[in-house]
Amino acid sequence: MRDIAAEALGTALLTATVVGSGIMAARLSADTGLMLLANALATVAALYVLISVLGPVSGAQFNPAVTLALRGEAGQTWSRAAAFVGAQVAGAVAGTALAHAMHGLPLWQTGTTARAGAGQWLAEVVATAGLVGAIVLARAAGRDAAGIVALWIGAAYWFTASTSFANPAVTLARALTDSFAGIRPADVAPFVAAQALGAVIGLYGARALTAKDRAG
Repeated sequence: MRDIAAEALGTALLTATVVGSGIMAARLSADTGLMLLANALATVAALYVLISVLGPVSGAQFNPAVTLALRGEAGQTWSRAAAFVGAQVAGAVAGTALAHAMHGLPLWQTGTTARAGAGQWLAEVVATAGLVGAIVLARAAGRDAAGIVALWIGAAYWFTASTSFANPAVTLARALTDSFAGIRPADVAPFVAAQALGAVIGLYGARALTAKDRAG
């Protein structure tokens, strides 16, 4: 059960970082660009640390899109993958409540930030495809994915219209906060659908790039 616990803990701390840094940034600055920068830097740092320390325990996926896309690559059964996804969702929800508790806010809120439209959905496809593809290519090259994943998400915060959620569990949890990192509940399903599509594109795109190596 250690790997499942690690997935829950890692996703909780990642979500607490995303939500908590957004709350802190909004309290310290009225500049939206500065708030996004603070949010992105905190997320990059947390991702690097969490993947580095929990990777040896569970693989440090922290993301249902990654878990399901890489199920075959990681040699997981469907039941094991489902346990990981459940742990990630529970961890993300707990992480949002933890961030609220640390900042003296009601534990459960409803997000009110509208995040909808073709541009936002396309951004989630791109962000998630890049994430999954980067992980597959890093593994194929025998490289540590911690820095690669952290830097991709940090970059995608800025070049995507959606600020790169790229994670169904964290997306759901961010519907439970009415803060800088929040999202309206009505916008969650299209985001998750876009993330699922992006995961498929990233997986098969990366496999196509490494097909020669696999054949060799």
